[in-house]
Amino acid sequence: MDAILTLMRCLRADTRGATAIEYGLIVALIAIAMLEGLRQLGGGAGGMWTNLATTVNGNM
Repeated sequence: MDAILTLMRCLRADTRGATAIEYGLIVALIAIAMLEGLRQLGGGAGGMWTNLATTVNGNM
């Protein structure tokens, strides 16, 4: 019984897993922010090309 309690105390004191999970969450949040930013930029660039094509076709 004492061996199990000792093992449980050691596992509770070990914080390496918690740190890895925190880093994983940070990376996930950064990836989500990057995808959203690229989505916003992609929409703006698409509109720019549409305006350019309209202008070029209108002047021909």
